[in-house]
Formats: sequence, structure tokens, C-alpha cells
Amino acid sequence: MYQGGPNMKDLMRKAQKMQQDMMKAQEELADQVIEAQAGGGMVKVEINGKYEVKSLKIDPEVVDADDVEMLEDLILAAFKEALEKVGKNSEESMGKLTGGMKIPGLF
Repeated sequence: MYQGGPNMKDLMRKAQKMQQDMMKAQEELADQVIEAQAGGGMVKVEINGKYEVKSLKIDPEVVDADDVEMLEDLILAAFKEALEKVGKNSEESMGKLTGGMKIPGLF
């Protein structure tokens, strides 16, 4: 009978705890709302951890019918920043649980 090596029950218990911790972290991330802005706050966007847009605010002063392209650029910049922040938060939270290992499908 094989006597050496780690205790299989202990490994399974640790794996289950890690899975529970990861699920909890994912739920907490989903509930977070990240705000990003562009144009010195002229355009603000809020996105949650599930990458769902919660709000978009545009200062009326930045609305110019003769320069719609600038407004479009500001909106895109705000969204890009928000998405990067959500991704970074997710990566940091999951990295703490996995010891920095990147596990496909987690983030």
C-alpha cells in the first residue's frame, strides 16, 4: 500500500476552500462599481465587476454639435479606462487567491 505523499483528503479540503474563496471574491468583484472619467471629468462612466454599464454622465458643456467626434473620443476614453480598472481589480483579487498563477477562465 502506498504510504507516502500528501494526504488526499487534506488536498481536497484545501481545493474546496480555494474554490469557495474564489467564488466569494468573484461575487464581491461583481458588486463593485468602478468609475472612470475623461476630459477632466466632463464624461464619467460607471461599470460593475461584471462589465455592465451602470451609468454614463456627460457635462452639457462638452456637447458641441460642431465637434461630435471629440465627445465620442471622450466617451471611448472613459469606457476604456473603466474596463481596464475592472480587469485590473479582477486580476489582483484572483491573483491573491491563486498565488499569482494565471488560471485560464478566471480572469
